[in-house]
Amino acid sequence: MNPFDTVDESLILRGESDWFTPDLAERLAFHPLECVDTEFPHYVRSIDSPDGVVRPRERHPVFFGCYDWHSAVHSHWALIRQLRLFDDHPGESQILESIDGRLTPENVRREVDHFEENPSFEKPYGWAWLLRLAAELHLWEEEPADEWRATLEPLEETIRDLVRSELLTRDRPLRDRPFRVGTHGNTAFALAAVLDYATVVSDRSLESTTVETTREFFGDDREYPVEYEPLGWDFISPALTEADLMRRVYDPEPFAAWLEEFFPDVTEAPFDAILEPVQVNSDPDEELALHLVGLNVSKAWCLAGIASTLDASGGHRYVEPFSESAKRHANAGLEAAFTDDYAGSHWLSSFVLYLLTRNDGGIAPD
Repeated sequence: MNPFDTVDESLILRGESDWFTPDLAERLAFHPLECVDTEFPHYVRSIDSPDGVVRPRERHPVFFGCYDWHSAVHSHWALIRQLRLFDDHPGESQILESIDGRLTPENVRREVDHFEENPSFEKPYGWAWLLRLAAELHLWEEEPADEWRATLEPLEETIRDLVRSELLTRDRPLRDRPFRVGTHGNTAFALAAVLDYATVVSDRSLESTTVETTREFFGDDREYPVEYEPLGWDFISPALTEADLMRRVYDPEPFAAWLEEFFPDVTEAPFDAILEPVQVNSDPDEELALHLVGLNVSKAWCLAGIASTLDASGGHRYVEPFSESAKRHANAGLEAAFTDDYAGSHWLSSFVLYLLTRNDGGIAPD
């Protein structure tokens, strides 16, 4: 059931949460709160020996739930963001108790130890969400944000250092080009999160390095082959995610000029397919189908953000088609996002929250 099916689509695409009811807030928190304590089923990245597998809770005492580490991280982000945005959240006491029990100095130290032993773990997608989580704690001015931020700081510093050395340093093979994929390895998605984080915490050095890397990677892109999307297990659009990143590094008018060169004419076939939601079974029960549900949601936030930036440039021929496409994608994504199938429930609520609150601070330019 879609809890937003009676909500005016203009409210959904406004990207601000001031219209949320307690029932809607409770529904958005339901799956993240449930899954952060759900240890199994769990994705096992590697098996170190024939003696058995270390339990997720032992290896990652903070982020052991939600099937995989990155989903646990962005579920924590979703819960903390809701506490920051929604006064008197109906799940507040349960959320506070849940996170407080895991987010301890000892547990964070063990998370840091894992990255010191496995520096490529969750690169770059998990890193992106950890920085978004840290940024959310920096934005939240209520208790217990200060305490949680201080507790998480060693892991925040570890990830920030890894981003500098492993994502923004381009002096080794495969570091001099972005990964243009629709799944976890996408470089543009990670850089957008890094840039948003750097802006929130006022890290001007990290911000300038990220902007420089972004322009070197993507500034000269032309005629992107949008007709090839989606491919396989995509849950983000490489083309739209790249454009959503570039609107962070260019002012509106230069961004509009870049976009004219980047996209072919998306009002003409076959390129106009990028503006249509991916068709998903009305009752998806496969992981691939649920990835495509997430794809529709993430395309919606990209399309809406791009349209608003183009509108700020003084108007553009793509403002209306992108805005209308964002509506179609939001409707399609929300229709199937609130599944009880764990293959989707362990992560889709975070994507929905990103879409619905993307203009409530911490995401993209003002």
